[in-house]
Amino acid sequence: MAARAGSLVAAVLAHSGRLDKEHLGTRVGRLSRRVEELKGEVCNMINKKYSEFLPSMQSAEELVAQVDGLSSNIDLLRASIENEVQRDLNVAVAEFTELKQQLERDTLVLSVLKKLQEFDRAIKEHRTALLEKKYVAAAQQLEKARGSLRNLESRKGFELKILRALGTELTVQTQNMLCHLGEEWQKLIVWQLPPSKESSLEAVVHSELHLHTMPSKEEEVAGPPVVSVLQALAVLGELHTRLKAFGQLLLKYILKPVISYPSLQPLTEERPDVLILRFKSEEPALDQSSPMEVFDKIKLIFEVLHKYLLNVPLEQPGEDRKDGRVTLAELLGELIWEELSNCLVQNCLVNSIPSNSSKLEQYTEVIKSTEEFEKALKNMQFLKGDTTDLLKYARNVNSHFASKKCQDVIAAARNLMTSEIHNTVKITPESCVTLPQLPDPASGDHSKMQKPSNLLHNGTVNLEGETRLSQHTFSLPTCRISSSVEQLMELVYQTLLEATVSTDQCCVQLFYSVRRIFQLFYEVVPTYHKESLQKFPQLAAIHHNNCMYLAHHLLTLGHQFRYRTTNILSNGAASFVDLVPAFRRLGMECFKAQMRVQKGEILERLSSARNFSNMDDEENFRAANKAIRQVLHQLKRLGQVWQDVFPVNVYCKAMGTLLNTALAEIVTRIVALEDISAEDADRLYSLCRIMVEEGPQVFTPLPEEEKNKKYQEEVPVYVEKWMTFKELMIILQANLQEIVDQWADGKGPLAAEFSAAEVKSLIRALFQNTERRAAALAKIK
Repeated sequence: MAARAGSLVAAVLAHSGRLDKEHLGTRVGRLSRRVEELKGEVCNMINKKYSEFLPSMQSAEELVAQVDGLSSNIDLLRASIENEVQRDLNVAVAEFTELKQQLERDTLVLSVLKKLQEFDRAIKEHRTALLEKKYVAAAQQLEKARGSLRNLESRKGFELKILRALGTELTVQTQNMLCHLGEEWQKLIVWQLPPSKESSLEAVVHSELHLHTMPSKEEEVAGPPVVSVLQALAVLGELHTRLKAFGQLLLKYILKPVISYPSLQPLTEERPDVLILRFKSEEPALDQSSPMEVFDKIKLIFEVLHKYLLNVPLEQPGEDRKDGRVTLAELLGELIWEELSNCLVQNCLVNSIPSNSSKLEQYTEVIKSTEEFEKALKNMQFLKGDTTDLLKYARNVNSHFASKKCQDVIAAARNLMTSEIHNTVKITPESCVTLPQLPDPASGDHSKMQKPSNLLHNGTVNLEGETRLSQHTFSLPTCRISSSVEQLMELVYQTLLEATVSTDQCCVQLFYSVRRIFQLFYEVVPTYHKESLQKFPQLAAIHHNNCMYLAHHLLTLGHQFRYRTTNILSNGAASFVDLVPAFRRLGMECFKAQMRVQKGEILERLSSARNFSNMDDEENFRAANKAIRQVLHQLKRLGQVWQDVFPVNVYCKAMGTLLNTALAEIVTRIVALEDISAEDADRLYSLCRIMVEEGPQVFTPLPEEEKNKKYQEEVPVYVEKWMTFKELMIILQANLQEIVDQWADGKGPLAAEFSAAEVKSLIRALFQNTERRAAALAKIK
């Protein structure tokens, strides 16, 4: 407030110059009074605040004093606890811990003693029950003792040397129990088997199964022994092992032989204390038993086993079954049914699959018999309620029929492909594959199929007045093919015909099986007969014809069955045209390879002619003459080998090509000579005359000699170098003027066969260097 007053005074002083002198005193007085009032107010406010603060400060000082007192008391109490109470507490905790440990040791010892007592009691009761032949009670006591021992062994940190002795004792008692049960098992189920371990027909006939499971009058009172023995084995966990061994013997000597040998008939003989199951062998009416007969035999066997052995209820608490109860038949079924059903499928149902689609309807009897067979086994609790693979296989007959049919077709085709090629049949344009009458394609719903009659009536096609083609225009020319290939095509047509009356699935499978036949031929025949095709020219020719024959049928094979197959294939998918180029190429490659071999032999023989030089030397002339004779002999031999095998046009082209190879080689070697004497020319001419006279005789495509003359006269058509060769012979015997005349300024027959350089070379070799020769050479341009 004083500062405020000072500021007011300062403000008054600052403005004093502007105030009137007469008011200065008045205003100073007023300001002074105001300053005094302010001082009074400030003093009052300070006194009021002080009077309010003083009681609070006194109260706080009292509280501080109380807190200091309490803190002192707490320190005294803490010191007392640490010095006296904590010591007593530690002593009490140590005593409690020791007492607790002692209690645990006493409890553990007590529980161990109880388990040892239980083990001892169980072993004693087991021995008593075993002496009384109460096998189930004895087995249960053993398991109880085993449980006590396992409990003792599971306690960690507590080991007793006696436990090893107890384990040994338990093992001894268990083995002793199993020994007794084994003896009882062997008394109940007796196998009389032959010394031979093989399950042959003779061994099976001498095999017998004796079941001593019928209780005597004394045993009927105490209960059937078979139940006691089996239940005891189940308790000890040994029933599975015994039953598995029994099941394997049952399969080997009873069930599988019944399936495999149609002559076996099961016989049962019931005596007062035993049932005997054995077989007798009868002459079978068929090589294979029908599924119905096999099912009846197996049902008889299982009915006997069910009545005297398998209809025994057992307690299996560890199994996932209602009330833990199960029959012996169910346990045996779980062990052997899979193997038994596989044997039934492979050795019975597979053989019963029909080989013809017309017999598929009769297969319903097999399906019905299979259903009844499974139903009977389910009633005997041998099978569970679910449908097994056996019935599924029987019901899926359409698929299995298609698979079997395809396998049979492929196997038959492979046998034909690996048979001998040289067994041939003659194919003529009139020949056709033996094929049953196909159904009329118009009988089906093929609205898109165009008929020739409609086209003619509509006027879209009119061949009247036109030159008509021969009926054999598109036929395969006369030749020889392997009889196996003809049979292969018959198999193909029959398979496709079978597909036309089969289900859609079967139709597709059979169609692709036919395609696999051709693909198999393409892969197998060239590989299997590779050595023969390379070695024998006739087989190479037959293989060529075989491939062309197959390619010829492949062109129209799919079209013939287009409207008789399933809808999946009728829309153009059922085609074999894509295989045609491959088969033609296969035949041509084999034939070309043989032609290369023959050409190589011709050139090799001509290489021994000493280049046809110095024919005035007798030794050289004999060598050349021998080479010519060998080539002609080779060609004649080939002509005989290929006679009536190749089509005539193929035969003439092949022989013409080989003869042309020989002539071209001779021409090339003679033209290359630098010096030909008159005597050399005469002898070369004689050698060439042999080729001209005997060369056409190699053309014998037909067995009839008279018909071959036509082709022998057409040699220039098939031998490209024939006229060249004859012009060479003319040159060898001509003078200079005749050669010039033959040349005729490049327009004569000589110019058509030889170049100017070749003619000049021959003139220089034949004639001496004279003006006449020079003039003649000048005219050869």
